[in-house]
Amino acid sequence: MSSLKKLFYKYFSSFAYFYQHLRYRIFIALALSLSVGLMDGLGIAMFLPLLESTDGQASAEGLGNLGFLLDWMDGIGLGTGVGAVLIVLVFFFSMKGLFYFCSEYYSVIIRRYYITKMRFENIDSLADFNYKSFVLADSGRIQNTFSGEVGQVLQSYIYYFHTIQAVIMVSVYATLAFFANPHFALLVVLGGVATNFLYGKIYKKTKELSAKITEDAHEFQGLLVQKVAFFKYLKATGLVYAFGKKLKETIVKIEDSSMKIGKYGAILSGAREPLVVSIVAIVILIQLNWFGTNMGVILLSLLFFYRALAYLMGLQNTYNAFIGTTGSLNNMTAFMKELREGKESFGDISSHSLENSIVLKDLNFHYGITPILTDINLTIRKNETVAFVGESGSGKTTLVNIIAGLMAPDSGNILVDGIDRAQIDIRSFALNVGYITQEPVIFDDTIFNNITFWAEDNRENKQKFWKALEKASIAGFVRSLPEKEYSHLGSNGIMVSGGQKQRLSIARELYKDIEILIMDEATSALDSETEKAIQQNIEALKGKYTILIVAHRLSTVKNADRVVLLQKGKIMGTGEFYELVNDSVTFKNMVALQEI
Repeated sequence: MSSLKKLFYKYFSSFAYFYQHLRYRIFIALALSLSVGLMDGLGIAMFLPLLESTDGQASAEGLGNLGFLLDWMDGIGLGTGVGAVLIVLVFFFSMKGLFYFCSEYYSVIIRRYYITKMRFENIDSLADFNYKSFVLADSGRIQNTFSGEVGQVLQSYIYYFHTIQAVIMVSVYATLAFFANPHFALLVVLGGVATNFLYGKIYKKTKELSAKITEDAHEFQGLLVQKVAFFKYLKATGLVYAFGKKLKETIVKIEDSSMKIGKYGAILSGAREPLVVSIVAIVILIQLNWFGTNMGVILLSLLFFYRALAYLMGLQNTYNAFIGTTGSLNNMTAFMKELREGKESFGDISSHSLENSIVLKDLNFHYGITPILTDINLTIRKNETVAFVGESGSGKTTLVNIIAGLMAPDSGNILVDGIDRAQIDIRSFALNVGYITQEPVIFDDTIFNNITFWAEDNRENKQKFWKALEKASIAGFVRSLPEKEYSHLGSNGIMVSGGQKQRLSIARELYKDIEILIMDEATSALDSETEKAIQQNIEALKGKYTILIVAHRLSTVKNADRVVLLQKGKIMGTGEFYELVNDSVTFKNMVALQEI
């Protein structure tokens, strides 16, 4: 069974991919398509008896082996006159219309289900993606896969399903033709094989171009993300036009590949009708001159043959269109696999309030083969303010990221109130953490939604909102605005100053009812006066929260309960500010250089 499964996944990998997402739904859709083809074929078969019945009773001879239809009509008492044939013909085409409606509407339902499920899975998988893997990932690829590629994969499903529908219709008409005239079935196969010589090379070229489009789209999205992120610099230095030129070059590459795929699609569409008519003409000659077939059977065979060949050409067109989206499909498959492989490990214990301490024991961390942190041993007590200092690259930010739960150590243990954090569900632990960086996170929305993270606008949340603003010393500013808490902050908080953004960020974290507040170079980009004001805010919170501060300016950590000095990923000393000045020559020199 396992070998059959491997063969299935090898030769029907695309079907397996769609089946994993749609399960039984795909078979319902295929059954409806089969019903449409069967009703259409039987309806077509009734046209010949209809012509014959104008002279009396229809004969089964013109239907070949499908003569059982007239026997069935006689058997149920309808007879084979004009009225009876018309009733049966209308019935078959009415059933075809019903099944067609069901098929098309169910297809719409499946598409909605599929794209919603795919987007939800991507969002959830990215949420569970561990931070270390995210840092090493291609941001352009993530952006492109989550936006443009999702639409392309949906289009891929549509093309693939239309291809399968065409296969079903060809099979139905070929089967009906076989009953009418066995020679016909063989000619369908030979005609299909002959046309594939033309289409094979086009499929190969299209597949190569599809992969190239996906690769170039990743590059374009990556450049676009960078242009938005660095717009201020690019605009100020006049490099925005040079960067725009790079974007345009990428667009041209994508559109050139798309144009070539369009050209191949045009070749297939243009060749479709001439090929069908040519094969039909050949079949007529073969049927009349070689097999001496009854003209009625030839007419019926031609009806089936033309239908089958039309769907066969359509099959080849839609399959080529599907091939044109395989780059996106392969990328989505690989991307989802990458997200699964980089999935965060979650413990079984829901995080509880920090009662005593966080203890780091023999902690080590690497990026690849590069050691970042080595033999870290540290105890952080509840409601203690701890500052991490050291030169750039000493591992300060990495250490607080590990404490925050963004990354797991390669070796060693982190104990939260004596419980190994690997056993704690990091998702619940993160709700206790507030994190503020040098570039505060401000969403393009109202102040209320920024602070409450889109909580319901009710009395309880409003009171909690203003309380958080008061603690962050930003309530007075918000009240002075014309629209107060409903004022929009603009893209990345462009409507407020750097200090106001930092205070709003602090307010958001305090609104969450956090226990651990991390400040990673949070005031280093501010002027001295604003930095001092923010520092006073932080000191007002001292003793109420466990505060971890990564600082470059040592003046901001003078009042910390403890200062931790890091150098090349190792702890070189700990203690109160002036205690560490006396105990560490390195720290003393750092203080002297900053003239504190």
